[in-house]
Amino acid sequence: MPAAPVRSAPTRETYSELQQAYEHFNQRLFDDALPHCLITLQREKRTCGYFSAARFASLDGSTTDEIALNPAYFAAVPIIETLQTLVHEMTHLWQHHFGKPGRARYHNEEWADKLESLGLMPSSTGRPGGRRTGDMMADYAVAGGPFLAACDALLTTRFQLSWYDRFPAIEHVVTGQWSMATQLQGMQGTQPPMSAVPALAEAVRPVGTSVAVAGSTTGETMAVQPANKSLRIKYRCGGCAAPVNVWGKPGLNLICGDCQQSFAAQ
Repeated sequence: MPAAPVRSAPTRETYSELQQAYEHFNQRLFDDALPHCLITLQREKRTCGYFSAARFASLDGSTTDEIALNPAYFAAVPIIETLQTLVHEMTHLWQHHFGKPGRARYHNEEWADKLESLGLMPSSTGRPGGRRTGDMMADYAVAGGPFLAACDALLTTRFQLSWYDRFPAIEHVVTGQWSMATQLQGMQGTQPPMSAVPALAEAVRPVGTSVAVAGSTTGETMAVQPANKSLRIKYRCGGCAAPVNVWGKPGLNLICGDCQQSFAAQ
């Protein structure tokens, strides 16, 4: 009698992959100086991830930090950007243990300098021209920098994320389309998994408005369930010192009349 097929264990797969990535970047970017933490998956609105110091306690009273990642983005953004989020939060963990964090959610100059030294440019818009510090910060990879070298080393060892949220919001899809990671050349993981993996493209159903099936061989448009009747997302000016925000439909190409810089989807 043939042996029954071995079924995957999604929890074990997912968290072992995230732990592998954490240990890899800890060794390659932080000289293996960061303590272990508890990595969790949290669907927090309007954030790809967060760091929370000493958030968990064990039965013996010891504590550990939390790094949370939002799985709603995993299928919609390039895997390089998901790994950017991990290193972004690892930089907060580094600053908590070895530096001086800013107040509350503020990303200060020390954090920005450390992130830049790792090959990730802090930017309030996730694109060139954004502010380096602030409460809500993104980043983008610097060509030839340590992060991309470490990322390339990880991705060429057959590293992967095995499980993906099937129902990303349309805002997450737009984020993936705007990602600077899609402009990188000669690397794996520069396209959203829902674009690069045909089987995943068939399984993922973005929630929002109608979108083209990324990676589809037929070029068909996929109707998806409306989640937000207004179908609007926020755009932020990448050049003005004071925050300038506007709301509009996904995919707009907006230019600020004051500074002539582009607005970025948030």
